[in-house]
Amino acid sequence: MTTRVAVIGLGAIATQHLISYQKNPQAELVAVCDIDRVRAKARADEFGVPRATDVVDEILTDPEVDAVSICVPNLLHAKIAEAALRAGKDVLVEKPMSVTVDEAEALVRATQETGQALQIGYVRRFAPNALVTKRFLDEGEFGDIYAARATIIRAAGNPGGWFGDVDISGGGPLIDLGVHIIDLCWYLMGMPTAVSASGATFSPLGARDNIQHLSRYRAASESRVNNVEDYATAQIRFEGGAVLDVDTSYSLHARNATSVKIHGDKGGAEIEPELLMITERHDTLLHIQPQIDSLGFDFGTGFANQIDHFLRICRREIPADATAEQGLEMARILTAIYESARTGSEVPITR
Repeated sequence: MTTRVAVIGLGAIATQHLISYQKNPQAELVAVCDIDRVRAKARADEFGVPRATDVVDEILTDPEVDAVSICVPNLLHAKIAEAALRAGKDVLVEKPMSVTVDEAEALVRATQETGQALQIGYVRRFAPNALVTKRFLDEGEFGDIYAARATIIRAAGNPGGWFGDVDISGGGPLIDLGVHIIDLCWYLMGMPTAVSASGATFSPLGARDNIQHLSRYRAASESRVNNVEDYATAQIRFEGGAVLDVDTSYSLHARNATSVKIHGDKGGAEIEPELLMITERHDTLLHIQPQIDSLGFDFGTGFANQIDHFLRICRREIPADATAEQGLEMARILTAIYESARTGSEVPITR
């Protein structure tokens, strides 16, 4: 039996959800919803979806909808996700799951009280380079992971729109881009408990709308409010002593770069920009490059895999594995980094 799905929020990221659902034989797209009814109708026509609405409650009260993808701005993630869970829908919510710890705690309670599944859209977990690395980790190839480093740097990559408005986004590149690489490293490290964070944020450059002759992603909104950080850097400490160092920016005098590395006592791996495994045998250092279709982050394949995984969750073939509890841990980590940046001191992460 197919899972009947509605997509709520129809900005850029929703396109990947719609494409992946449309291509998956286990899904039936039955409705789309957006505050902009014209856009909702256009997306419905584009993807052959029978119903378009600008009222979220119409989706949540519809017994013909089994599950929802939530692709709205960050501020609304938790509110709509909780309402959907309590309406009996399974939920795939885009990252970050919430912008506050209180919201995340409420979502944990909602999953426990309703028994519905919530999966967070950590798409980087589902790209081939990450899946292969995870298999090697699970087999003990790298030993105990004690350090990781992750970077997503954009020289001039502030999308504008709600992304630059802290009251809607909850923050800048840290909560938008950093959340992806923090989660990927934390996941590959075995999801240890975070105990503290030390961070700094800087905002000297702004949205850099003066830059010419450079194509870049822009949010659909014409708004160019910008009160989020340009650049964030942090170190997260975990129980057992492992550390994760993170750098991410919308605006920085640097080259665009993405890098994700993990280091264990038997070996390590560079997951981005291209998968490379590093180890030693017979007193010789080895660089091992797996032969797979995509060594870097494959956006389309990652989304297709993620949607297929979510549909298996909806069919109760597997449990959710990017859970509300994991979203709560991320909320604690991000909150601690921003608080550390504000106070200039390391911040303990309490529970």
